[in-house]
Amino acid sequence: MKWFIKMIETVLRRMDSRQQRSTHVGFVYGVVRKYGDDRGGQLASLIAFSAFLSFFPLMLLIVTLTALATQRYAGFAVRLRNSAAAEFPIVGPELIRNNFVLPGSDLGLAVGLIGLLWAGLGFSQALQYAFLEVWHVPYKIRPSFLRRLARSAIVYVLLAGGVVASVGLGLLGSVVRNSRAAGALGLVGATVISGLIVYSVFWLLSPRDISHVDLLPGAVVTALGWQGLQVFATQVIGYQLRRSSELYGAIGAALALIWFLVVSAQILLYGIEINVVRRNKLWPRSITQTPLTNSDVDLLRVLAKQEERRPEETIRVSFHDEAAPDPDAVAGSCAKNARP
Repeated sequence: MKWFIKMIETVLRRMDSRQQRSTHVGFVYGVVRKYGDDRGGQLASLIAFSAFLSFFPLMLLIVTLTALATQRYAGFAVRLRNSAAAEFPIVGPELIRNNFVLPGSDLGLAVGLIGLLWAGLGFSQALQYAFLEVWHVPYKIRPSFLRRLARSAIVYVLLAGGVVASVGLGLLGSVVRNSRAAGALGLVGATVISGLIVYSVFWLLSPRDISHVDLLPGAVVTALGWQGLQVFATQVIGYQLRRSSELYGAIGAALALIWFLVVSAQILLYGIEINVVRRNKLWPRSITQTPLTNSDVDLLRVLAKQEERRPEETIRVSFHDEAAPDPDAVAGSCAKNARP
């Protein structure tokens, strides 16, 4: 048994040595490793749960508004509903396909608006928390509740504007039918809009000392990943659900929606991780843990300093293999100046 463990250790150390010598492989592993260090799975679940709560009030609002518009503009209302539902793959088209129709009423509109406001602000707060965690901003310098609330409202307006712009592109596509050029332009336009929205959110929720150039790679990866996920969910999963029975189609749609939201949150988090790792040079990382690389030591310091919760509190980090660790070492430039 010992020889087997030793053989595995030898293989891992060889792999570790090679990935540390390769800039690209080391960077990718650094991003994946930091995602795990930041408990990215838990952050993604939190964001996905908040988004899940926001989905149903939004659909109620869309259905109610289009039902009210049907009374005077029937054709336009149908195109608007189909275009809006297409922005939410899997469940949106499923609701339209099953003739999910509510009568337009002031009560439905009020419930949709109140639910959307409550759930949407919770979603924005979850996003802010994820950004603060990934950038390792110490708790003692994080923004106050009122500042977070104001920032949540701005993020919410940005996301709503992106949805409206995407719906507008969908309406344009419904007018120009059977045209590959129009479809390609619509896809490019949707990707550009997604990129602008994602970049704006990245700039708003990241620490203020981060430059625009440092935010660009993660925003581009997130926008492309989001657009690719939408296409995959619409073409593959949606096609499978259309072939299923009514009962299994409803269950499958709910499960697929949860999967879609979780994967979307993971794409967003990996985009943030790319910016943090690239900006703070947190690679290469060690697979076998010993000996630690400089990036390993830097990140462990950052993680410890992040737990400072009071202005008079100072956490000192030292390692047994260090001769004279600096107790006032800065945890990292990303945690130095949080946006107030």
